[in-house]
Amino acid sequence: MERGTEWGAPSGHGAGHGAVERATAAGRIPLAVVVVDRAGLVSHWSRGARRLFGTSREDAVGRPAVDLLPVSGALPDDEIAPYGAYAAYEGLGPDLESSLGGWLSYPAAGRARLRVPERDRIDVLWWAYPLVGPGPERLLVLAADADALRPDARGAEGVAVERIAPGFALHTDFPGAEELARELPEILPSMSVGESARIVSQVLELGYPVLEFSQNDRVPVTPDWGVPRRAERKARRERAARAVASGESVPQDVQDEGEDLEYVAVRERLEFLNEVSGRIGTSLDLAQTIIEVSKAVVPRFTDVAGTYLREQVVAGEGFPDGVPDTTTMWHRVAVEHTDEPGRWDDVVPVGEAMPFPAHTPFFQCMTSGQPVLVPRISEQMGHAIAAQFEKRDIRPLINNRSMLVVPLKARNVVLGFMILLRHPERVEFNDMDRVTGAELAARAGLVLDNARMYTYQESVAETLQDSMLPHIAPRMAGCDIATRYLPGTLLGRVGGDWFDSVKLPGSRTALVVGDVMGHGLNSAAMMGQLRTAVQTMAALDLPPAQLLRNLDDLAQRLGDTYLATCLYAVYDPITSELEIANAGHIPPVLVRAEDGRSELLDLPTGAPIGVGGVPFESVRVPVAPGDRLVMCTDGLVEVRGEDIGVGLATLCESAAHPAASMDDACDTIIRALNVRGGRKDDVALLMARLGGIAPEDVALWRFALDPVEVGRARAAVREQLHEWGLNSLADNAELMVGELVTNAVRHARSRRVELRLVRGETLLCEVDDEDHTLPSLRGAGPADEFGRGLRVVSTLAREWGASRTSAGKTVWFELTLPRR
Repeated sequence: MERGTEWGAPSGHGAGHGAVERATAAGRIPLAVVVVDRAGLVSHWSRGARRLFGTSREDAVGRPAVDLLPVSGALPDDEIAPYGAYAAYEGLGPDLESSLGGWLSYPAAGRARLRVPERDRIDVLWWAYPLVGPGPERLLVLAADADALRPDARGAEGVAVERIAPGFALHTDFPGAEELARELPEILPSMSVGESARIVSQVLELGYPVLEFSQNDRVPVTPDWGVPRRAERKARRERAARAVASGESVPQDVQDEGEDLEYVAVRERLEFLNEVSGRIGTSLDLAQTIIEVSKAVVPRFTDVAGTYLREQVVAGEGFPDGVPDTTTMWHRVAVEHTDEPGRWDDVVPVGEAMPFPAHTPFFQCMTSGQPVLVPRISEQMGHAIAAQFEKRDIRPLINNRSMLVVPLKARNVVLGFMILLRHPERVEFNDMDRVTGAELAARAGLVLDNARMYTYQESVAETLQDSMLPHIAPRMAGCDIATRYLPGTLLGRVGGDWFDSVKLPGSRTALVVGDVMGHGLNSAAMMGQLRTAVQTMAALDLPPAQLLRNLDDLAQRLGDTYLATCLYAVYDPITSELEIANAGHIPPVLVRAEDGRSELLDLPTGAPIGVGGVPFESVRVPVAPGDRLVMCTDGLVEVRGEDIGVGLATLCESAAHPAASMDDACDTIIRALNVRGGRKDDVALLMARLGGIAPEDVALWRFALDPVEVGRARAAVREQLHEWGLNSLADNAELMVGELVTNAVRHARSRRVELRLVRGETLLCEVDDEDHTLPSLRGAGPADEFGRGLRVVSTLAREWGASRTSAGKTVWFELTLPRR
């Protein structure tokens, strides 16, 4: 990074043309590096920028660039700045106005005189490069202190000063372009290798920064990042070692450098860890967290980072038990690197699972829970590691590289590990890197564990919610049904909203929507109990008001902690009638097929389930074929701070909107009400198109309590099926009707037996009698006279069942209609 201020020796360009007296005009120049995003805000502010402009990184990042940079014409609205007036250097090329609304569209350079905090006035040279591409970066600015080029440090004017100006030259003109390409990414913002490479390639393509001393001589600006060369550092360490070995005192310059480098190294590592901590954990999504951790260490700390997680962590199966062993499967979940694109993809693809043998450093790390440092991967170790990759030679990717394996731990359990590799030409990992890697892994492990726990809990919540919500058939007798369920906020996605439909005798269908107040597992558990109770009582064919009365009594017995609202409707497609009862729920919407008009049904509100001691009333509503009934919970129409009447009006309007299908109609309602924002509650939506059953598709007979009537019932069924063109079903239907009517005649006492045939999506046959005892399958021996009738029915029928009614019971069966 740009810590130093030392200038390099002249390169020879411009000598003899009035260059400055000190040998500083050409060579290494400390540069300030600033990146501006597409919003015109500073996104990166280097240490060189802090020294040059006197503004700290914390105060600069996020501020408008026009308040900080003297880049005339390159930034929008930059004519006013707190530092005073400045202007572009005259004669530096075309006007900087562009077609991009004031933004620079080609490179520009300039020179400005400005005031900075804690200093008087400084002369600033700057180079600005427009950046294009998918990233947020919009402008790269390089700046230098022109005062350092003066022959007199006190600011004396000289002829050379007036002729110094920033300019551009193609990178092919100067070999220093290679050094810029190598060094510039190290002080750019922490970003992926691809983004850094993109910026550097654009800079080199647009032009290399130079200083113009005359019309004919241009000197390349070689950025001085302030990092002593590795050879120089090594030579000084050798001098110190020789001095200690001979008993001499260590030279003062070596001592000063050692103290300075140690202080800077510790500070940089702390800054690095602090920066990484801020970049990871922005999401509770496990996959996103893994990507953040990988990108945080490449390229600043390492050149390659491979992340492995235990199988249980990836599968979301909870916290893994026990110490890993040679059978533990590790999933490679991320590989980030600075090599050429695609080099690692085929050899170590993401998603592969594999165990690691005991002799590898990876096994040592995962079992000990401590970082493992390998200064250089030898040929022998590279061969041992490559043996784990069948038919893939990984040795060219790892041999002679420095490796650090760090565990990803949480609560003393190893969740995974990271393999960090550095290129052979980069300095090896050392003990300080081991400590830094351990701290990095500890922070990353904690973040991953938080994401893992959240993913696990979210999976449990989703499983619980899905198990409690019914899977409703889209087609019931005389009606089509579509449903939607939307969870509330992610942190409270388990709620108490539910919907249901229950098949009732007489081709009727019960439609239910309910909402347990509150969120969380307790609400979901309460919802499950109430939903089960509604299904049980609906099978008893209780009237809606009586069902809600019984449900309220049950809630009282379960406890007074929770309240619930419920809307219960029974649709009879033969009589085209709805019978509805309400327990504190928002009213349903009925959309009339005749004119498309929608209305909120006026129902007695009733009290929520669980209040106790409140009567419930039923209302009968006539409907016509094609009408639609829309029932939902208040989470769809209620927004905090807004009157619920607004949501109900929007519900009526959107429900009346024409749609190609039931699913499209539900989606229209969801879109219309969800765009208002502010929804925090769960949403349950049930829509039923009430198609009805035509009179000619229903046949009804009543038979006396005489065994002779069984034959008449068989004949009537055969004749009716012939009339409907269903002769292929006649034999089976006649046989099963005979069994059911025989049982009904045998157990009835006074009321006639009713037989009903209904032609719809299936052929439904129902037999009613006054006996409340439900029949059941039972075994029959060779000598038994009874017990075979229901077994015949269960064998031949598509579906069959029995339910109690207020007057007795109904036994029914269905047969699949032949294809037409």
